Amino acid sequence: MTRDRGQATVELALGLPFLCLLLMGVVQVAVITRDRLAVQLAAREGARAAAVSADRGAAEKAARRAISLSPLVIRTEESGGAVHVSVRYTDRTDVPLIGAVLPDVDVEATVSMAVEPP
Repeated sequence: MTRDRGQATVELALGLPFLCLLLMGVVQVAVITRDRLAVQLAAREGARAAAVSADRGAAEKAARRAISLSPLVIRTEESGGAVHVSVRYTDRTDVPLIGAVLPDVDVEATVSMAVEPP
């Protein structure tokens, strides 16, 4: 019975680094998911602004106003009575332990909306 003393401590010491790595991975995935949703929101707001406005820069202004991420790359195209807004953001993987292993992630969203008549 005395040979089992400290076994739990050794198992915890061996397993804790893996648990921390897993936790940091979950945090990094959550950050990327949050930024992906923000980029989708920016594209949606930009497309809505471009669909109702005659101003060519309305989509970019609305997309930048919708979220605080930067730098954003915003592209607006109009064809066939619809406006297409693409928003792109490079998400840095900077969570400790995970950022050194994973490359940066490019997040992009494209939204199309019909142009409303004036």
